[in-house]
Amino acid sequence: MDVFIKAAAGVLITLVLSLILTRQGKDYALLLIIGVCAMVGVTAFLYIEKIIDFLKTLETVGSWDPELMLILLKSAGIGILTEITVMICGDSGNASLGKVLQILSTAVILWLCIPLFTQLLELVKQLLGGV
Repeated sequence: MDVFIKAAAGVLITLVLSLILTRQGKDYALLLIIGVCAMVGVTAFLYIEKIIDFLKTLETVGSWDPELMLILLKSAGIGILTEITVMICGDSGNASLGKVLQILSTAVILWLCIPLFTQLLELVKQLLGGV
């Protein structure tokens, strides 16, 4: 939690500095923003790595199908990538492109989840007595 608070403070400081730098030259402000985004992204991946380790442990203990975990991780990755892209599209004044990408990502995630839905349907059939 402490790392998150520091990152949030760093982002706010970067925002103020980028506003000041924009008046003098947009190039420096852009470089500052890209640098801070990269640092925050690396920090996020450190947390994601711990989550993946936990999911691997859960997969082993729960005897889950590795394919199901892969679907979960792909869906999360698509969601994160979509969110970042939508924000970039919105910042560049192309919000409609972001909205279309959101629709596409939802369709792709649902398509990825078809095996999960199929297994869920089979489980319901078993519970209902082989309907």
